[in-house]
Amino acid sequence: MLAKSYHIITPSIFRPSKRSPPPRKIRFRPYATTTQPIPISMPDNRVPTQEVVDDALVALWDYQFLFMSQRLEVPIPIKLKLIEGALPKDFPCGTYYLTGPGLFIDDYGSKIHPLDGHGYLRAFEIDGPNGEVRFSTKYVKTEAQKEECDPISGSWKFTHRGPFSVLKGSKMMSNIKVMKNVANTSILKWGGRLFCLWEGGIPYEIDPQTLDTIGSFNFINDDNDVEDEINFNQSHALDLVARIVKPILHGVFKMPPKRLLSHYKVDAQRRRLIVMACNAEDMVLPRSHYTFYEYDPEFRLLQKKEFTISDHSMVHDWAFTDTHYIIFTNHVKLDILGSMAAICGQAPMISALSVNHSKPTSSIYLLPRFSTNNNSNSQSDDYWRKPIEAPQLWLLHVANAFESIDDNGNLALQIHATACSYQWFNFHKMFGYNWQNDILDPSIMNCKEGKDQTLPHLVEISIKINRNKRSQECSVACIKKQAKSSDFPIINPQCSGYKHRYVYAAASSGSHQTLSHFPFDSILKFDNLTKRVSIWSPGSRRFVGEPMFVSKRSFVEDNGYLLVIEYVASRRMCNLVILDAERVGGVRAVIARLEVPRSLTFPLGFHGTWTPIE
Repeated sequence: MLAKSYHIITPSIFRPSKRSPPPRKIRFRPYATTTQPIPISMPDNRVPTQEVVDDALVALWDYQFLFMSQRLEVPIPIKLKLIEGALPKDFPCGTYYLTGPGLFIDDYGSKIHPLDGHGYLRAFEIDGPNGEVRFSTKYVKTEAQKEECDPISGSWKFTHRGPFSVLKGSKMMSNIKVMKNVANTSILKWGGRLFCLWEGGIPYEIDPQTLDTIGSFNFINDDNDVEDEINFNQSHALDLVARIVKPILHGVFKMPPKRLLSHYKVDAQRRRLIVMACNAEDMVLPRSHYTFYEYDPEFRLLQKKEFTISDHSMVHDWAFTDTHYIIFTNHVKLDILGSMAAICGQAPMISALSVNHSKPTSSIYLLPRFSTNNNSNSQSDDYWRKPIEAPQLWLLHVANAFESIDDNGNLALQIHATACSYQWFNFHKMFGYNWQNDILDPSIMNCKEGKDQTLPHLVEISIKINRNKRSQECSVACIKKQAKSSDFPIINPQCSGYKHRYVYAAASSGSHQTLSHFPFDSILKFDNLTKRVSIWSPGSRRFVGEPMFVSKRSFVEDNGYLLVIEYVASRRMCNLVILDAERVGGVRAVIARLEVPRSLTFPLGFHGTWTPIE
């Protein structure tokens, strides 16, 4: 096919100034027909063939590449090509599962937010002794996916709005299909079973070998009756409103009575899975109801604990220690005008909520995991009702938390997590998506950091409580050495819930002039003992996703490997990179790099899990 010339029409933020020369013609070559970008007023399915001097224009193209749709599935695993290094013989045999959105535009002109993209499950089967990595991928066949994708023709037609998107045309008005369970956020392997999780719906079980979708599986089996009595021992008026709202959310908008969070925890020493759920009506009421469930390795429910607080909050991630659950309340409020626009289909449903800037601090709740009488409302455990007030921060993801008790019985807790300011966080523009013009704008994620505008970064939260639980102290320290921003923090999973030394995260080095904060272009390693930060970067126009730690058989905390997906924007390809966790920031950090075929290049993923062969 002959190359053609096009004029590029860029969004206003990337347009040249009056003093700049007029836009010039750039030659394009056809791109793989299996991928489609979110439109940016440029020709679809084409990428620049020559290096462009304008850094902002290159950044714009690179950013779109990270959110290119991929429709192909790979049901039979294929062997990946080794392009650097060698797979270690002592690398544990297992599978790295990664999920995230796979599709952002259908065949009828509707575009959706990345958070509403259908779950696209990727699997990397790693065989260290034989030096092979095999790759397979499939869409999670949720109810929404089966409705929106024709299995015969392979064409897509979006019918569900999703919480963050607005569909065009006749599907825009009076569309009550809001809760689009796309199973695209995280992966759980427990009790020999594999699940894809989403923030607002029931998990979907997946066959670990074939990646076939088995079906939805609700392991919170106490919320099937939406008419269950709501006994919060609080305002009778709120109880009445909850009784009215709950059946509407369930019956009309198909929201489950309890919303299982996509982030779960594993107590490494007790060998327990811990999951957390919120009530559906928490989205619109000025209080929050949290339920924690703990399971043994055979998926038997060991305990269930419920707590209600008088805060209207949004929780995406949380923490636990040996004796506590820890909730960070990101304060939100109901937006009346936004709610009306959302109900009418003129704005995404998430517009019904807005960040509550009036709260000067952030509230942290320490909820007791265990009590002598199994009653979380007992007087002996009543201290949890009064939150610990910390400097205002919007918590994004938690790496880990642990606690210690001194000889006098005083309790100290330390949490490592990523957070940003309330001023930076914006429900409507996450990932730079502008639903009003369907533009994916990288400048929204790369705004200049000011006095109140703090971008995502690693923080260390320290809490001290005396033995009678009457005195509380809290401090927050920012860890931003050598990194402009960071997120997706992880640790060696063998330390989960207990004292750790090292934290790893995806980070930005700030070397890219326009994409100075996001997407991430480095892997960060933080030493909690020395407070040293080390950085590994793959190179120019290469970006990374969430790192994943793989432990070696003999336990030394950082004696292991890091798996990370590398997005080579200049070549429109992605690789699986294996790093030596001990050498991050030093020489020979890269152990091996394996290439995903260009035709199977997939978009930026969210969260993954490593599952060794048992």
